[in-house]
Amino acid sequence: MNKTMKTILMVVGTVLLVYGIYTLIAPEASIGIGDFSVDIQDNTDAYMTIGLGLVVLVLGFLGGKRLK
Repeated sequence: MNKTMKTILMVVGTVLLVYGIYTLIAPEASIGIGDFSVDIQDNTDAYMTIGLGLVVLVLGFLGGKRLK
């Protein structure tokens, strides 16, 4: 695998990982009435995005090594 492809995989993996962590942490909706507030989150897609980012990063790291 050439150096350009490894760099692209590393950048894409990092972006997916950061986006997945951001969607995991940031609340989607919040409701506030006086002193009472509720934050609502749906994290099902965040876990898949983080996993995909990790897989792409591993492929970027191990892509240049050949098995004999």
